Amino acid sequence: MAEKAYITPKILTWARESARMPLDVAASKIGKSIEILEEWESGVSQPTIKQAEKLAKIYKRPFALFFLPEIPKDFHPLQDFRKSDSIQLTTGSIFIIREIQQKQAWLSDVLEENGEERLPFIGKYTINNSPEEVAKDILSTLNINPNNYAETNPIKEWVNKAELNGIYVSRTSFIHSRLTLDKNEVQGFAIADPYAPFVFVNSKDWAAPQLFTLIHEIAHLWIAETGISNEIEFEQTNSKTHPVEIFSNEVAANILMPKEVILSLDPSTFDNSKEIFSIAKTLGVSSFALLYRAFNLSIINVNKYKSLKNQATIDFKAFLKREELKKEKQKKQKGGPNPYLLRLNKNSRLFTQFVLDGFKSGFVEPTQASFLLNTPINKFNKLESQLYK
Repeated sequence: MAEKAYITPKILTWARESARMPLDVAASKIGKSIEILEEWESGVSQPTIKQAEKLAKIYKRPFALFFLPEIPKDFHPLQDFRKSDSIQLTTGSIFIIREIQQKQAWLSDVLEENGEERLPFIGKYTINNSPEEVAKDILSTLNINPNNYAETNPIKEWVNKAELNGIYVSRTSFIHSRLTLDKNEVQGFAIADPYAPFVFVNSKDWAAPQLFTLIHEIAHLWIAETGISNEIEFEQTNSKTHPVEIFSNEVAANILMPKEVILSLDPSTFDNSKEIFSIAKTLGVSSFALLYRAFNLSIINVNKYKSLKNQATIDFKAFLKREELKKEKQKKQKGGPNPYLLRLNKNSRLFTQFVLDGFKSGFVEPTQASFLLNTPINKFNKLESQLYK
């Protein structure tokens, strides 16, 4: 007879609820009825050790946690800068936030204990400063020229330059193959720590919104505002939009669409939707972002803005259909993205390098390194090989 796990019932309940997982979903994942799971959570009966270990894996909690007498102090929820009517965060979003918090907290403690200096740009400004001033400081600090990218992929350049300056960037669209992230819940978030700042970008979206979100979240660091963001809005007529989000959007707009660049465009640019799309693509933004910027700078009037926006919506739907077809073709091709490259982007390249170096030097214990990188020790070489490609 399988050995029982005499876990603490209320901790089992807390682990499920903090994962935002309903009883029926959790029961189906472990292959048991709702009634049996309720018995385990109430203490009427106990799961076997194997079943408890599976539950720990499902809830993404250490197995040993289930045996504590009291519910442990968990990570504080990140401030939610999303609109008040945003949908509730579900399991995927909760898991990615918790995972990044665990990495960030561990790394921040290590760097502080090692006597590393605080990063001077964290909290250098507030929302009372000029967005244009903050934009210029970000570009200067990261040594980026958005009018002349060194990389063909602007996102890659921004990630590389951010990590060169001590900002850890995580990009992913999934927790695992069966649990993807909803971009309507979380497009990005930032943890504005002076030792180990982290930025997360949901890569579920197409390139232009990802780039805007990345810069938006970096702006959060410059004003030391830790929190979650969702849909990027350009028309700030909605009073539900948080002031921090409005400010961060303006910083990103000033970086990607500098006033002098937009004002230098030929006015006839805004007579043709294809030309607008082409210019927007060159700048690494969406047509909507470019149109709103032009409207804000009085290049186009409100009637023209509305008309062009309607046309941009039609063009965007057609663009999304083409992108979906492209993705379907890629899925049918053999191979697909390298799983270790995806994991590297999810962990952050800089974070992965730090942990692997610590593992090699004996500073980071094997089990801890494996946990932090979500990778078995015998696969570290495959993860490392992606760092140098």
